[in-house]
Amino acid sequence: MSINRPAATALAAALCLLTAACGASSDDKASDDTAEVAASKTGYPVTLDNCGQKETFKKAPSRVVVMNGASVAEVSTLLALGLGDRVVANEQSYGASEVAGRAAAIKKLPTGNVKLNDAYDVPRETMLGLRPDLVLSTTSYGFDEKNGFATRDQLGEVGASTYVSPQGCDQDTSKMTVADSYRLLRDMGKVFNVSQKAEKLIAASEKNIAAVTDKVKGEKKPKVMVLFSNMSMGGNDFSSVVAKGIYNDILAKAGGTNAFENASKTSFADLSKEKVAATDVDALVVIAYNDPNPAAYARKLLKEFPQWPAAKNNAYVTLSDSMYLGPSNDLAVQKIAEVLHPDAF
Repeated sequence: MSINRPAATALAAALCLLTAACGASSDDKASDDTAEVAASKTGYPVTLDNCGQKETFKKAPSRVVVMNGASVAEVSTLLALGLGDRVVANEQSYGASEVAGRAAAIKKLPTGNVKLNDAYDVPRETMLGLRPDLVLSTTSYGFDEKNGFATRDQLGEVGASTYVSPQGCDQDTSKMTVADSYRLLRDMGKVFNVSQKAEKLIAASEKNIAAVTDKVKGEKKPKVMVLFSNMSMGGNDFSSVVAKGIYNDILAKAGGTNAFENASKTSFADLSKEKVAATDVDALVVIAYNDPNPAAYARKLLKEFPQWPAAKNNAYVTLSDSMYLGPSNDLAVQKIAEVLHPDAF
C-alpha cells in the first residue's frame, strides 16, 4: 500500500462491470451474422462499464502500464493469468509474496525507466510517452489531473484504454472483500480473452477457502490485530492499523475477528499506544510492504505488550500480497487460520 499519500489510506469503492458481446450494427442481416461469428471466435469486442466509463476492447492489449497505486493487485493478477509479457512498465512491488517466485517475477518486469512524481506514480508526460494501450490503476486517484497524472480522457485520445480496479472508483476501500479480487481476475480475463484461466483460478481459491472455513466452523473467533510493519500514516504511535476492508473478510473466513474494526470508519485507524495496550489481542497479522524482516517487528510488538494473549502464546503471522486485493487471498486465509486454530490443522 502506498502509504505516504492520500490514496494509500483509502484504496477504494464501487466498480460496476458490464460485459457486452457487441456485434456490428448494420441493416444487413448477413453482416450481423458475420460480426457475431467473428466475436464468438475471438472473444471481442468486450465492453466494461468501469466507474461509469465504458471501455471497449477490440483485441487483447499488448502495451500495459501498471501504475503504483500502493498496490500489487494488478501486476499479481496479470502474472497469475500468464500476461507478464504484455507489461511495458510496472511500478508495483511489495518486495515479497506468499506465492513462490512471484516477487522475483515482478522484479524482472520492465519499469519503463519511469521517474515517479511527488505523488509516487507515473506523471502525465511520461505516461503518454510510454505509448500504452491499457493503463491499470488501483483507484481513480491515478487518473486525477490535479495530481499530475494523465486523465482517462487524455489517455483515450492517444488510443489507450484505462481500468480502475474494484472498489477504486471513489477511493473507499472499507467495503472491499475477497469477491473484489475475483472481480479483478474476471475483468482481466475478459479484457485479455483468458476467461477460462481466470475462472479456474477463482474456483481453486474458492475451494481452498471453503475447506479452511469448514475446519474452523463453530470455533471461538480470536481477536486479531492487523497492521503494516514499520510504517507510519498518521500522528499516533500506531497509524497503520487496519480497521476495515478486505482484511476483515479474510479474517472472518479464517475464523477470526478484527480487534480494531470499530476504531475507525475508514480502512485504517490511527491509534495511541494506550488504546492498543488496553485492547485484548489474541493474535497478530503483520503485513510487510517492502520490509525485509516483518517477523522482527511482530516479535518487538509482542514484547512491548506482554499482557496480550498473543504475546503469551507467541501467536503471529507475517504476510504480504495475499492479505490484499489480488489473486492469492486463499493463502492468507490458510496461514491465518493455522495460527488462530492450530488444533484444526
